[in-house]
Amino acid sequence: MPKLTDYVKTAAEEYLEETGNPELNAHWIAEFFQDCGVQDAYPRQDLVAFAEMVQKELTKNNERAAKKMLFQLDKTIRAIKRPRKY
Repeated sequence: MPKLTDYVKTAAEEYLEETGNPELNAHWIAEFFQDCGVQDAYPRQDLVAFAEMVQKELTKNNERAAKKMLFQLDKTIRAIKRPRKY
C-alpha cells in the first residue's frame, strides 16, 4: 500500500500537469481522493486535511520552480553582462 505522502505527491504532480494552476480545485481533489484509492487505503483520512497537504505540496513545488527560474535568469544575465575574452 502506498504511503499517504506518495498519494499527496502524485495528486500534486497530476493536478499541475492537468491544469498548470498552483491553486487546488476542490472538485478535482475530491475526485482524486475517491477515484485514486486514497479513501480506500486510508478510510480515516479527512478529505479537507488531504487537500491541505496537496495544496502545501503544490505551493512548495511552485516556490522551488520560481527559485530555479530566478537563478537561471540571474545566471543568464550575468553571462550577458560579462562578455567572454578571447
